[in-house]
Amino acid sequence: MADQQNFVIVGASLAGASAARALREEGFDGEIHLIGAEEHRPYIRPPLSKDYLAGTAERDSVYVQSASWYPDHEVQLHSGTRAVSLDLSAHLLDTDDGAQLSYDRLLLTTGSRPRRLTVPGANLGGVHYLRTLDHSDLLHSVLADGGKRLVVVGSGWIGLEVAATARTLGNEVTILERGPVPLAAALGDELGDLFASLHERNGVVIRRSVTVESLVGTDGRVTGVLLAGGETVPADLVLVGIGAVPNVELAEKAGLAVDNGILVTASLETSDPHVFAAGDVANAEHPLIGQRLRSEHWANALNGGPAAARAMLGQSVSFDAIPYFYTDQFDLGMEYSGFGILTDGTELVYRGNRDSREFIVFWQQTGRVVAGMNVNVWDVNDTVQALIRRGEPVDPARLADESIPLDQV
Repeated sequence: MADQQNFVIVGASLAGASAARALREEGFDGEIHLIGAEEHRPYIRPPLSKDYLAGTAERDSVYVQSASWYPDHEVQLHSGTRAVSLDLSAHLLDTDDGAQLSYDRLLLTTGSRPRRLTVPGANLGGVHYLRTLDHSDLLHSVLADGGKRLVVVGSGWIGLEVAATARTLGNEVTILERGPVPLAAALGDELGDLFASLHERNGVVIRRSVTVESLVGTDGRVTGVLLAGGETVPADLVLVGIGAVPNVELAEKAGLAVDNGILVTASLETSDPHVFAAGDVANAEHPLIGQRLRSEHWANALNGGPAAARAMLGQSVSFDAIPYFYTDQFDLGMEYSGFGILTDGTELVYRGNRDSREFIVFWQQTGRVVAGMNVNVWDVNDTVQALIRRGEPVDPARLADESIPLDQV
């Protein structure tokens, strides 16, 4: 591929920045434009609900690269700039500052945005979402001194992580969950209850099977959450964590194939052979399971960006990384690897002590390990991933037997 070519990356995210780095590492000498709507240079998101929110991680620790890396590697970073239209036939991208960029290859790493709460009162002051560095800074400024009443609407990973951080900072926390068990969709009832009991032991109040009717307030600021049945849960601030929506508008307007994200092949190529997509926004064919998968976890962005970069360079790429994420809440740390979409109706196999919260749990489908989660047990994730990748039946008795090294199961 000629070095004089222009590559444009829309989305100054972890996926976008990782792709730019990979292009230079692969020897690409052409122009690279990295377009980012935020004023910040690319950063990673997991600390925003954990140690950065708590104030125990320095700001510089969240950035993907130093500020000097971009000019040093001749990557033109367009911060505070939004892509507004994409002309696939002319290979042109228009931005909101009036610029027009031509491209030979284009990568979309536009990510996702928080799903908005639509009940009355949702626009009151003191209602927060957590997606960006600015969101985390604002939340920290309110929670850092403790003594606030935080109500979390939703009990997914973001909601639980913020709840744990806020509680550690000395705030009162109530979680409102519309179902009977937090995290049931991600982990199932049994393991969802494990996280629920962890929070309750640390003073978090979890209200299960409740429906939010509206948010109520005084002088334009939220003061409580009204539930179906008439009860109002007092609140000094509310965090909404009810999922995310992929940012597909630019792709859809341009005519790319879209369905729960931008549809891409295993090489992360869209319906246009000159345009690729990676990270949260990509709904990719996964070669290990023969199904489409859209993953919103940081490891997908970290690994997907470089895979897309190599595909843009014309290399043969089959992106088959096993989804991975981690969480830290109170004294519990865990890593999860695997395919959540394959875990319905599976058998759970435990290895270790559930009562002391030091164990590994495996999800087995017809004997095959399709997912694994290690809780307060470390240095086993590579082996867990190897079991998943093997794709063959595993004896559950051997899987549970701690006397047998995991890499010999």
